[in-house]
Amino acid sequence: MIVGLFLAVSTSGWAQEEETSRRHDIQTVFRNGRVGGYGAITNKFTSIRGEFANIAEIYGGVYINRRFMLGLGVAGTTNHIPVPLEFSEAPTTQLSYGYGQAGLVTEWVMGSNKSAHLVFHLFTGAGYTTQYERWTNNDFDWNSSHPVYDQNWFFVAEPGVQLEVNFFRWMRFSPGISYRKTYDSNGRGLTDNDLSDWSYNLTLKFGKF
Repeated sequence: MIVGLFLAVSTSGWAQEEETSRRHDIQTVFRNGRVGGYGAITNKFTSIRGEFANIAEIYGGVYINRRFMLGLGVAGTTNHIPVPLEFSEAPTTQLSYGYGQAGLVTEWVMGSNKSAHLVFHLFTGAGYTTQYERWTNNDFDWNSSHPVYDQNWFFVAEPGVQLEVNFFRWMRFSPGISYRKTYDSNGRGLTDNDLSDWSYNLTLKFGKF
């Protein structure tokens, strides 16, 4: 009987000690966490040097604990942005400004499981501008080479916010707004003020959320 009582007390003490240890265990970000991923296609309506600019973008990455996305993105203009004659590298040719950016994309999602919620978005990376002859020109010669002029690299930061709507478990629609800020651009006729502006964005996301 004494042995049984001793075993009961020992077992109870061990259980209490294990429970106390469990309560004081170190918590980590990735322990028992959920890791998914998604990709996104975006169309941005903005301006460059006061002219309308349409920018298409794709980005994607890993999605951690339904809160944080870490990935990469690339974007570029799709429409004609005329180069003024005084800044043209080829005055006898109708040139267009081209703009692109590529770099790190992060998103912080607030209440991912709710049908509508906020997403805070940030792009940081390299920006690129050039002057080029567009293929839509009527006199475009498909059989000759077409040089690219005034290539220019600089740093870009673009924070933004989206109102995200869960259409399906695997697809989301995220209209939003962002502000593109460039640093140390020195293209002909393209200062940082010419390249920095608000963007109004429409985004579709596909993946495991």
